[in-house]
Amino acid sequence: MSNNPVVITMGDPSGVGAEVTIKAMAALSASERSRYAVIGNMKTLERAKAVCNLDLPLHEHGTEGPSGSLAVVNIDVDGLPEEFGILSPACGEASFQFIKRAVEMVESGNAVGIVTAPINKAALNAAGHHYDGHTGMLAHLTGSRSSWMLLASETLNVLHISTHVSLKDAIERATPQRIYETIKMGHTHFKRMGYDNPRIAVAGINPHCGEGGLFGNEDDVQTLPGVEMAQKEGINVVGPIPADTVYHRANTGAFDLVIAQYHDQGHIPIKLIAFDTAVNVSLGLPIDRCSVDHGTAFDIAGTGKANHENMLCALTYAGKLANSKTRQE
Repeated sequence: MSNNPVVITMGDPSGVGAEVTIKAMAALSASERSRYAVIGNMKTLERAKAVCNLDLPLHEHGTEGPSGSLAVVNIDVDGLPEEFGILSPACGEASFQFIKRAVEMVESGNAVGIVTAPINKAALNAAGHHYDGHTGMLAHLTGSRSSWMLLASETLNVLHISTHVSLKDAIERATPQRIYETIKMGHTHFKRMGYDNPRIAVAGINPHCGEGGLFGNEDDVQTLPGVEMAQKEGINVVGPIPADTVYHRANTGAFDLVIAQYHDQGHIPIKLIAFDTAVNVSLGLPIDRCSVDHGTAFDIAGTGKANHENMLCALTYAGKLANSKTRQE
């Protein structure tokens, strides 16, 4: 891995991001901790330390801190609330500024990748930043034409053709070209992660893939042509396969990756089997980013109850991405 850190964006200052970040960092050894820097608000992180009853020294990134301390890129934003669990435009602004700084650090070569703690979409939009979440924001900040959301776990990996759109719009977006591009993106990523010949399955749009037109013809005119385009390039992909069986088959070892047609089709199965351990990975960007797969949890923020297991999983995946980048270079 590079000597430059993986940076962790703290997420919405009113949410559990600061807590899960502090807990995860405290769970690491001093040498492991030195590979990371947190981009966030120092005062908020100190409050998170207090509610979690942790004695982890913090120091400004770029300065010398006590042995074992955590480096913090401090960003102050006016109007941040002094307590957790509050929906605030100031927190939305802070969330945006943390992510913007992280992108700048990676693009300038001062960081090797990003791990994001959760943001609140309502707060983000209230601050005037109109994105559907991290993935769209990162695509805009990096000038990327397209991006994809991969949910990765030990036994099931799901890449989405679309995410935060209505079901009607999702079906319209599932064009043969987009399906082909999604398959190719998944194939490229899994080759990077060490799979010699990734086994990919594409879920159908309709029940039973339309049952020969009885339940719609979208799988015949949209899904199948996209799959065939990828097959012609030698990609090991099959489909469409009925969505009510393909995830079970993948989870029991038949496939390395499932292409989901829309948000809930992919999110429900992976959250059922890997709620605390699945990692959200952005594909199609010129930078590496992965994230916890949970929200800001305002209802428990500030109580010290937030589970940091998912953050540790995201950090592990970020390390794999950094190592794979080193191998490629």
